[in-house]
Amino acid sequence: MTYKLSDPSEVVALHLEVRGGDEFGFCMWMDIISQLQEQVNQIAGIAFNTFGTLQRDAPPVRLSPNYPEPPATNPPEDAASFLEQPKLMSAALVKAAKQFDALVAALPLAEGGEEAQLKRISELQSENDAVGQELQRQLEAAGELSNLFALQIDAMI
Repeated sequence: MTYKLSDPSEVVALHLEVRGGDEFGFCMWMDIISQLQEQVNQIAGIAFNTFGTLQRDAPPVRLSPNYPEPPATNPPEDAASFLEQPKLMSAALVKAAKQFDALVAALPLAEGGEEAQLKRISELQSENDAVGQELQRQLEAAGELSNLFALQIDAMI
């Protein structure tokens, strides 16, 4: 789902309204990253279409006096819209770029700098290791129970 927002505070308000957030703002961060990815795709599409249209519709130009005069082309049927089209495409590109900037501004800032982030990563790694060890103990206990259960079944047969 994409949200077209012009103000970073709208992103935060929309997130809180739609999803809520955890203490680290993880959901909001991922929502903004997804929107940034889509916005980059939109900017690329607009730029591609703009360049293609300008290339297609541009009148021929003589590159050098050494080259022959370019062939004459038929004037566009609707000259007013032909002249207005580059302005509209440029405005769409600028608008998409401003939306991108608003999304970037809405990203949460890294708190405490690089050292704080490294410390938090270390804490999370330690927590992950402890949980992994507990999981391994539970897995081993479950294996032992499974073996005991298999022995009980064999004894009954």
